[in-house]
Amino acid sequence: MTPLTQIETTPDLVDQVYRSLLDAISEGVITPGTRLTQEDIAESLAVSRQPVLQALRLLKKDGFVLDAPGRGVLVAPLNVGWLAQIYQVRSALDALAARLAARSRAQLDPALITRGRAAARGDNVKAMMTADADFHGAIYTASGNPLIAQSAQLHWHHIRRAMGAVLQVSTMRESIWDEHEAIARAIAAGDEDRAESMIRQHGEDAGYNLARLLTSALQQPAQAAP
Repeated sequence: MTPLTQIETTPDLVDQVYRSLLDAISEGVITPGTRLTQEDIAESLAVSRQPVLQALRLLKKDGFVLDAPGRGVLVAPLNVGWLAQIYQVRSALDALAARLAARSRAQLDPALITRGRAAARGDNVKAMMTADADFHGAIYTASGNPLIAQSAQLHWHHIRRAMGAVLQVSTMRESIWDEHEAIARAIAAGDEDRAESMIRQHGEDAGYNLARLLTSALQQPAQAAP
């Protein structure tokens, strides 16, 4: 399997193993259908098998791995239809957050846009996803309603996994940050209707484009086969 970065033994070792595997799955380092075994993971991370077993149980509960015939588990396939439904929910949460943030004329940190544009011009997929999460997270915070962030966080890793699968081939990186900047301006101006409408459309477009690109990416190996 793909080598993973070794981690130090600490009291929250299970959480560290869980997050290490989740990052690798979300970023596409470990691809759908890959078989994972306790022995291989423990050796790669230089930990015992017990925290690996518990981490795999958590990943299974969260829908990232499935039981496999024989030994180990398999990384779950990406479900395009379900991801589209997640984006519908996220769009609604974003719309509420933007309206509330605009009501208080929140001023989002311009560095969020600067970092996002820099990430979009690079090749680091993790940096792109982090920048996107930071921007939306700033709006959730500015909304003043902590339940919005808590609700959005429930599905972030599944969104992140889908983003990791398509960002490398996406041609819309810069335009996404054009939209982010326009949304930030509408919030700062206190234009609740415009901020809500723009971010809702932004989310719906993102869900549609993600599903389209992801479907194409998933079909590509089958088309290339003889």
